[in-house]
Amino acid sequence: MAKNVTNGDNYTARNINILKGLEAVRKRPAMYIGDVTSRGLHHLVNEVVDNSIDEALAGYNDKVIITLNKDGSVTVEDKGRGIPVDIHPVEKVSALEVVMTVLHAGGKFDKDSYKVSGGLHGVGVSVVNALSEWLKVEVYRDGRIYQQEYKKGIPQYKVKEVGKVKSKTGTKVTFKPDTEIFTTTKFKFETLAERMRELAYLNKTISIALKDEIEGEEEVYHYKGGLVEFVKYLDETRNSLHKPVFIEGEKENTPVEIAFEYSDAYSDNILSYVNNINTHEGGTHLSGFKTAFTRTLNNYAYKNKLIKENSKITLTGDDFREGLTAVISVKVMEPQFEGQTKTKLGNGEVKGVVETIVGEKLAEYLEEHPAVGRKIIDKCTRAAEARMAARKARELVRRKNALDTMHLPGKLADCSITDPEHCEIYIVEGDSAGGSAKQGRDRRFQAILPLRGKILNVEKAKINKILENNEIKSIVAALGSGIGSDFDAEKVRYGKIIIMTDADVDGSHIRTLLLTFFYRHMRDLVATGKVYIAQPPLYKVKKGKEEIYAYDDDERDKVIARFRGNGKSAELDENGLPKGVNISRYKGLGEMNPDQLWETTMNPETRTVLQVNLESAAAADKIFETLMGDSVEPRRAFIEKHAKYANLDV
Repeated sequence: MAKNVTNGDNYTARNINILKGLEAVRKRPAMYIGDVTSRGLHHLVNEVVDNSIDEALAGYNDKVIITLNKDGSVTVEDKGRGIPVDIHPVEKVSALEVVMTVLHAGGKFDKDSYKVSGGLHGVGVSVVNALSEWLKVEVYRDGRIYQQEYKKGIPQYKVKEVGKVKSKTGTKVTFKPDTEIFTTTKFKFETLAERMRELAYLNKTISIALKDEIEGEEEVYHYKGGLVEFVKYLDETRNSLHKPVFIEGEKENTPVEIAFEYSDAYSDNILSYVNNINTHEGGTHLSGFKTAFTRTLNNYAYKNKLIKENSKITLTGDDFREGLTAVISVKVMEPQFEGQTKTKLGNGEVKGVVETIVGEKLAEYLEEHPAVGRKIIDKCTRAAEARMAARKARELVRRKNALDTMHLPGKLADCSITDPEHCEIYIVEGDSAGGSAKQGRDRRFQAILPLRGKILNVEKAKINKILENNEIKSIVAALGSGIGSDFDAEKVRYGKIIIMTDADVDGSHIRTLLLTFFYRHMRDLVATGKVYIAQPPLYKVKKGKEEIYAYDDDERDKVIARFRGNGKSAELDENGLPKGVNISRYKGLGEMNPDQLWETTMNPETRTVLQVNLESAAAADKIFETLMGDSVEPRRAFIEKHAKYANLDV
């Protein structure tokens, strides 16, 4: 629960430290929020919410309310101490104005105010202010209400007192993103919901309400069970082998919380967080967990003779992780982030902290719950048997390749450039489309790999069965990177892997199967942004000699409207169109000739491709399991909810 304080425990302007520089934000917004697309737009809300979560971590806030307003603005309100409003000793203006207008200004840089903070780069609310058409902030503090408004980051007046309040404390920020900056300013409820749900699981004392005044949607996220409920949510569509196990402890001022359980799935799902930040690339906390987890379970198995003495099985880390769902959350005072996307924890001391806590607590749990221990070791033993069978399959493939001078699948049309950074591969549905793509491509840097039919659903298959699938073998051989535990990102032969399928139900299914395969067995390709989805046009609209391609229904209608406008006294047909307009609907890539395929879908100068990323690993895992797993009801519910957004060919 939040502490009901009005003086903020001496949280004053002196606690607001400054690292200057706000002028460049509007000129180079992508440097601060990643990009100016929908992803960057939603990041604005996350930045404001992070401040409220920091108050919760410090023990002063137990509620956040996010409202999507009808005018396109967003309001974020919390019940924290309220941003200080007294005069800053250095800047000589209200500390509230400093926080809202100076980059890297805030209490999170002062360890007397916040021991840990969640903002990954610390850019904070000042960047949100700079990238907003307008912003209004209200502070409830010391029995008074304070207010200031801004336009594109510029204060419109000095911080002023506008009213009194009895016991209420907190901060309320309302902002409207600037249309001059962002390609879209429409917020998506579900995108925000994913992050708010995640934050509520990671911070069990806080309640987060998300309201959409436009669509009338409202959700409240509050999970008293914390990480245990998070693991249950992640495994909702799987058959669990036991109740979730919860481990917690603190060492060297580093609190550690871990929850895990095993299911009958074949893949693992381990999510790691530092100060509420999803560390996609792992780091020292994850290494500590894996080391202690593997060692402790191995010791338990041999100590209790759960592996036969004459058995040839030796359990490895991969065996212990099959079917494992785990969430690791640590709070670090001075986190050091590394990696390509700055989401890999580099603090060496954290490895030892996590390793010690997991080793001690897990050993205690197993001694007290021998039935669960036996189930876990039995699951891991079966995983080892499948792994050994897969190794034999790999050896057969390697021996076959040793006799094959090409080492590449025969249906692959490779490119002439060998530098991965300058070449790309299209994985294409069907031989017909593959033929058009081979003829239409630029042979210097574009490779084509046609697939015959649908690949195996890897969500329901052990690794040895996956390696026997011909289409998967072709993909693995073409990419040259190995698979699963053998995967090596340095050996990938192409800088871009582009999935190109038909715009129908079968095409969507094949695309989902491929994405599931990459996510489960070559996740680094997705994490580093090397997987893309091609966007072939759905329509060709023609009038006379003019032809225009449309990629969705809205674009088609705009083209038709343009043609109608060009005909000053055009005679309309029974459907209300200018006569003479011909509309062709492409249901398959094979219907397009090579020139059309190049012009619309493969030419880097004119094409549109969607980059696949791990914006939310928890949400991604949930979607793959829902769509590709065994449970029917969750899949039906998902399809019914999202059908209006899909391209359904019925």
